[in-house]
Amino acid sequence: MSPSAKGKSQAPNLDRRAWLGALIALPAFFTTACGFKLRGSVSIPYKSIVIAGNPSPLLRSDLEMMILTGSDSRVVNNSKDADLILEIISEVSSREILAYSSTGQISAYRLNSRVAFMATDQNGVDVVPESEIYVTRDMDFSVSTVLATDVQQQQFTNEMRSNLALQILRRISATAKPRAPASSSAKPVMGKP
Repeated sequence: MSPSAKGKSQAPNLDRRAWLGALIALPAFFTTACGFKLRGSVSIPYKSIVIAGNPSPLLRSDLEMMILTGSDSRVVNNSKDADLILEIISEVSSREILAYSSTGQISAYRLNSRVAFMATDQNGVDVVPESEIYVTRDMDFSVSTVLATDVQQQQFTNEMRSNLALQILRRISATAKPRAPASSSAKPVMGKP
């Protein structure tokens, strides 16, 4: 095979690679252009956050994971080092009977999760006054599949707790005001004193 024939056979291969690369990059470009963000990413205008109060270890873990992976903030242990203090006042999970079958046996449950919290900045000013977030999930129940129902209930509870953590951070993000840069001299804007 001559060198010129060898070069011609590689040219279509490079064109095809370029088209495939463009085909792969195009959807990524369009999703970022429309404002798409991954679920769980929250923009919080505070650099350091402390989680105080009485969160369960699992809720604390979910909050820390979402703060570390979904924002530019970091979690600190001391409130003196924090720009934002997130206090979990209470966390309650419960299960109630939702429906009975025609034979009088339980056929559905409702799972409830409620978290009361508040957030203050380092000066003690309320960023989010005392608030409550409530999540429910309905779950079918069958006596013949008790073990599977227990596993499903645990999965629902984990998803609900993760959803609560995300909603708490979104509430903080929505109500938090961007901090003004600290400067000793304020300059007039557009000729106004």
